[in-house]
Amino acid sequence: MKGLPEERAVQLAQYIIEQDTTVRQAAKRFGVSKSTVHKDVTQRLKQLSPTLYQQVKEVLERNKQERHIRGGMATREKYENIRRIKQDVKINRNFNGLKRENS
Repeated sequence: MKGLPEERAVQLAQYIIEQDTTVRQAAKRFGVSKSTVHKDVTQRLKQLSPTLYQQVKEVLERNKQERHIRGGMATREKYENIRRIKQDVKINRNFNGLKRENS
């Protein structure tokens, strides 16, 4: 999303507040970098709309406090997927071995 940085800052802030998203999610949605989102909603927005800035700040602070939980969940999910893939490979090997014996 290109355009005026001031407009972008307000749109990003509204999106983060309404959708309760992280900086990464907002960056992906708007097609800008995390750095741009962070600068827009912390520096630019503070000058443009102190009220909106305060609301975004609360969401970002909550996200910061919860990030270790999201990180742990992502790690758990990663290793569960690896375990499932290994099980599928093992099952396929066993199935293929049985198939050959019966032929």
